[in-house]
Amino acid sequence: MKASTFQTLIVGLLCLAVAGLSGGLFTQYQRMAELQSTNTQYRQTLDTLQRDSNALKDTQEKLQYALKDLKQMVDSGEQQANTLDPMLDQWAQEIQELRDGVATRATEADMTALRIRLEHVEQQLLDLKTQPSSPPPTSSAAKPKQTARPKPTPLSPPFSVLSVEFRGGERFLAVEPHNSRSLMDVRLLHSGEQFGAWSLKVLESNSAIFAVAAQPDQTVQLP
Repeated sequence: MKASTFQTLIVGLLCLAVAGLSGGLFTQYQRMAELQSTNTQYRQTLDTLQRDSNALKDTQEKLQYALKDLKQMVDSGEQQANTLDPMLDQWAQEIQELRDGVATRATEADMTALRIRLEHVEQQLLDLKTQPSSPPPTSSAAKPKQTARPKPTPLSPPFSVLSVEFRGGERFLAVEPHNSRSLMDVRLLHSGEQFGAWSLKVLESNSAIFAVAAQPDQTVQLP
């Protein structure tokens, strides 16, 4: 075999060996990458499980405290029930005795009242039999005639009504004494003002109403 051929064969074998080693290394690298990814997933799952375990522990502790409180409440309720049961029995017995007593007394009272009413009715019947019959009262005797009240005579005002005057948007009644011939005697009356014993109450469109001492209200017609 020639030396060049042998060298070529050696180089080829070396290339094959390098290629095989490279493929093996790549495969090992892939497996390591997969193992690292799986390890990361396992760690995440382990962290989640750890958190869930801690939450379960907290819930278990809370349930234990709640169970302890519930047990104390049950024990306290049993003690109260043991204390109240005799009292309830005693109260029920007393209530029943009261009911029996009230029923007995009510029966006796009803019988007494009924007997009294019967005696009263019998006495009324005897009174009606012994009394003579009397004629029924007439309508004139039952209803006395009502006399009509006389209407009060209207009074004559101590003044003469002249007119209705407007001052500042308000109405005034212009009056003057009887037989007066001077404008100085004319007065303007507003609601609440008076002329002698006559006090103006309301000034209407066609009349004026005055209040007079010890007399009913007087109405004076306007001119």
